[in-house]
Amino acid sequence: MKKITIITGHYGSGKTNLAVNLAMQARREGESVAIVDLDIVNPYFRTADFKTLFEENGIKLIAPDFANSNLDIPSIQFDLEQIAKSEDCLIIDVGGDDAGAVALGRYAEALSAYGDNVDMFYVINQRRYLTTTADEAISLMYEIENASRMKHTAIVNNTNLGNETTSEIIESSSEFASEISVRTGLPIVFTTFPENCAEFADNPNAYPVKIYVKPLWEV
Repeated sequence: MKKITIITGHYGSGKTNLAVNLAMQARREGESVAIVDLDIVNPYFRTADFKTLFEENGIKLIAPDFANSNLDIPSIQFDLEQIAKSEDCLIIDVGGDDAGAVALGRYAEALSAYGDNVDMFYVINQRRYLTTTADEAISLMYEIENASRMKHTAIVNNTNLGNETTSEIIESSSEFASEISVRTGLPIVFTTFPENCAEFADNPNAYPVKIYVKPLWEV
């Protein structure tokens, strides 16, 4: 069955790392996978940075013109409708905040044709600036929906501090995530944890992620 997953969230929430993990998982499960980089605003930490990884794993990458160049011009010249038809799994990594979600709005009508086969995950990270409270995170979520002309279907609790993430940090964010879920009426589809926090694996809806996106000083 065709599956389309749209990933949104604040800058630095970890949405790109999640998108890469989802793409790799789908490929391991034998699905044909395409990942679309719709981040035409922020030149850092984009899915286009993982071109070699995707090529090695048979994942099709579709990125805006000028991605990974010295130019950062918002230029989208690909047929998202055709891409959605040709792959088992399509993952769309949307640029952070409402400004980045404007590009998604261009395809809102076409994507709506896939109905229940489309998920739009809102990635939250309590340890990131401007989303440390439920009020801030919810306000941003609705701004993204207005800009994209689409509605989220679930929340991903991706609270982390990179390599400094501990189980305690993840567990302490559960109340934050639960409040957002209750107030928006959206389920928490899963809570991510880095592979080095294996003791968190038994928690409900836990989803292990490999850290692909690293700070510039670790690259």
